[in-house]
Amino acid sequence: MNYFEAILLAIIEGITEYLPVSSTGHMIIASSFLQIADDDFTKLFTIVIQLGAILAVVVLYWKRFFQSFDFYLKLLVAFIPAVVLGLLLNDVIDELLESPLVVAISLVIGGVILLKVDDWFKSNEELDEDNPTAHTKISYLTALKIGFFQCIAMIPGTSRSGSTIVGGMTQKLNRKTAAEFSFFLAVPTMFGATAKKLYDYFGDGLVLTGEQINYLIIGNILAFIVAMIAIKSFIDYLSKKGFKIFGYYRIILGVALLLIHYFIYPLSVI
Repeated sequence: MNYFEAILLAIIEGITEYLPVSSTGHMIIASSFLQIADDDFTKLFTIVIQLGAILAVVVLYWKRFFQSFDFYLKLLVAFIPAVVLGLLLNDVIDELLESPLVVAISLVIGGVILLKVDDWFKSNEELDEDNPTAHTKISYLTALKIGFFQCIAMIPGTSRSGSTIVGGMTQKLNRKTAAEFSFFLAVPTMFGATAKKLYDYFGDGLVLTGEQINYLIIGNILAFIVAMIAIKSFIDYLSKKGFKIFGYYRIILGVALLLIHYFIYPLSVI
């Protein structure tokens, strides 16, 4: 990895982490095209710079993060399914993370779903005049169900934010509330993923050079700045316009990757 590659990957992370387009998928594809995907440090880098994206959520919503102990318990409940399934399927997940083809297929399938989501849950945006908060309340059971939806994102290219937002909408939440809870849930999820990746990295006897530490610092700073912009823009756009543009984007990108794989150069050996 060099500085250009570190900056490029950090920008991609910041833009895509909270959009329903799969940050992991984009990182896999980008690092594959840069021909650094198989490098152990690259795999660590793409996970650790999520800390910058985490900080963006905490800064933007800091009042919400200190509102009540009940809030933390709901995040914990939603986080548990990913912890359990992640530990049980760790080897399978690691194998999938090395497959750009899986990403391409997931992008297309997820894109088709996003084209339909606004119509499926249109009623969620219509607040009941007698109970105006009916579509913004999150119970413990709702949090748990959203947590199970988050597990779908263990398939690279699916999108953690997309899965959890749609999961929230299946529980009668409106788009904005579902998206914000998805952002909050990203904090323990990505922190946990980062901690595990660091543990595995150092546990394998690998060490960080001074230059690699610089890459991580730059990556986290850029991911933080870009994620701040992306989150604010996404919430505003999503509340007004919905998911269709993200669905079209996913389909176009996924189809392009499949065409490259089958007619130009196999993605698995980029």
